[in-house]
Amino acid sequence: MPTPRQVYVAVIGVGGVGKCFLNQFQALRTRMSQARSPTYLDLIFVSRSKKVLFSESFRPLNLDTIEQDLNNSNQPILDASSLVDYLATAPEKVILVDNTSSLDIAQQYPAFLRKGISIVTPNKKGFSDSYELWEDMFAAASNGSGNGGYVFHESTVGAGLPVLSTLKELVETGDEVTKIEGVFSGTMSFLFNSFMPVGGGGGSFAAEVKKAKDLGYTEPDPRDDLNGLDVARKLTILARLAGLKVQNPLSFPVQSLIPKELESCSSGDEFMSRLPEFDDQMEKLKQEAANEGKVVRFVGSIDVASQNVKVGLEKFDASHPIAALKGSDNIINFYTKRYGSNPLIIQGAGAGGEVTAMGVTGDLLKVLRLLN
Repeated sequence: MPTPRQVYVAVIGVGGVGKCFLNQFQALRTRMSQARSPTYLDLIFVSRSKKVLFSESFRPLNLDTIEQDLNNSNQPILDASSLVDYLATAPEKVILVDNTSSLDIAQQYPAFLRKGISIVTPNKKGFSDSYELWEDMFAAASNGSGNGGYVFHESTVGAGLPVLSTLKELVETGDEVTKIEGVFSGTMSFLFNSFMPVGGGGGSFAAEVKKAKDLGYTEPDPRDDLNGLDVARKLTILARLAGLKVQNPLSFPVQSLIPKELESCSSGDEFMSRLPEFDDQMEKLKQEAANEGKVVRFVGSIDVASQNVKVGLEKFDASHPIAALKGSDNIINFYTKRYGSNPLIIQGAGAGGEVTAMGVTGDLLKVLRLLN
């Protein structure tokens, strides 16, 4: 009989993605406990911004009542270094699942990894912040050049789409990636597909931003999408995996769609109420593209040879795969030596709780295989 093993899991963040992850985790836990060589996955820590619940004796928390138990908990909030210390004393291997977008937590990743704690996360902040933090993480990780925990972050780009794992495989098998280009934001995809559909039509820019916001596609403050920084973070991660030493998301040109005059708006609501004043600018762009038989899309691109990284509006022929996107789908084109002039294309839902959590759960499985 194969000996069963036990692995502990700690979860930070139980909002949209976190909730979906816990549901997927519960199903995975059941499946793995019934496998031929069983693995028992025990949740020992869970937290959100103002509440924390953890098992001091490392006995598993009850997944069926986790939300209620967390609400009722009066345990003290652990800062990141206390959490490192607590998890490092666990009697078995620990995987930390960070479902937040907190830079403070991400800056502690090297400390977790050096203590042998593995990390899986959709949090882009750590992987797109300073190049020093990136190097520090992978110097500590066993899947870097260190011998600490493992770190996987598939969901930081393209949610559940296999974007990072595909790029890693291209690079590691010796293919030469020449260019990466695509629509990396579900919000921007939806916005431009409805602002300028192939075949004409579409409402005014401000009206389409409002529609995207009402449908829940944008951040609560749409400026957080329109400033292009989210796409810039994703490109920073891809560029680094392709071998470029990109310093941070502000070290290359990023086009913001926030009119200069509205940068000082004190709230998202004020911004939304004044945005229609600037519809003419976007209408002019739309008309120029239409006159050329093209459509406008918000894209990111990396030219590996010239080390040229940029984010912004570009025009595409109606027949181009980027023009033909539907809804809030992402599309990522990898141009490589092996694939020649036809790129390897990955396309599908690039946002949403379930698909993002799926990427996180997939990473959890990668760590479990490596911990064997």
